[in-house]
Amino acid sequence: MSGTRRSWKWRELSLAAAMLAPSALILSVFIVYPLARAVWLGQQRCDAFGNRCTSNGFDQYLDLFWSTEFQGALWVTVKFALISVPLGLVLGVGLAVLADKYLSGLGIFRTVFSSTIATSVAVASLMWLFLLQPSVGALANVEWFNSLFPSVRDPGWLRDSGTALTSVALSSVWAGLGFTFILVTASLQSVPRELHEAAAVDGATGTIRFWRITVPMLAPTLLFVIIVLTTRAFQTFGEVDLLTNGGPRPQNSTTTVTYFVYGESSVLSSDAGLQAGGAVLLFVILLVLSALQLRGLGRRVDFA
Repeated sequence: MSGTRRSWKWRELSLAAAMLAPSALILSVFIVYPLARAVWLGQQRCDAFGNRCTSNGFDQYLDLFWSTEFQGALWVTVKFALISVPLGLVLGVGLAVLADKYLSGLGIFRTVFSSTIATSVAVASLMWLFLLQPSVGALANVEWFNSLFPSVRDPGWLRDSGTALTSVALSSVWAGLGFTFILVTASLQSVPRELHEAAAVDGATGTIRFWRITVPMLAPTLLFVIIVLTTRAFQTFGEVDLLTNGGPRPQNSTTTVTYFVYGESSVLSSDAGLQAGGAVLLFVILLVLSALQLRGLGRRVDFA
């Protein structure tokens, strides 16, 4: 009897291993190996082709992290996240709540609100470049807008170190708005209407119902959206590369960590080892940040 049980257990384990093997292979080839390779390469100093590498030890990670250039790029990234994440969350939730009504024609508005999810970063950035370019930009040549905001034309929002980061953040918010809108709209469909009706009978206003019923029911979705938006903000590259190329200089006011690592004009562009080290540091920062968000915000979320 015991031999039969062992035989069945062995067959179950073999079947489970066979079913997991394709996923494990893909995970190993495309995730585990590149990460391990990046960690190893990050403690090396190499030429632009990743050759002739000499090991500097893992202290190179600390030297890179505490360098003035990396700290400056990290501070720019934090400011970018503080602008784009709250703004994108508020706009996405607000549009989703407005579209969650039983009114005719709302399907058209839902389609319009969610359409940005099908727009690539490159297309969205070029659209905003067309709007904000000082000489031929649409906004820069609208008389009433130019009179309200003279700096949109001279020197230009993308050329002014005080407005460049905010302008890039607006482009990023617009491009990611559809993602937040779709997730929150789907989550709103799961909120029982009976709860709102019962609260309305008890005399609760729309604002009270939103904060006491809607927001707690949306909490798991909002936590997920916050983590994704934060991760996306820290990985921003395309908008910066196309709109400002990391400038304006010499302030480098839009040089995020990702652009500092991969940008053509970055001081790391000629050293594959330092680039790998910067990528690993960004991975660790995002891992710690996501864990803190889950620990801090997750306590207030009911996942039931």
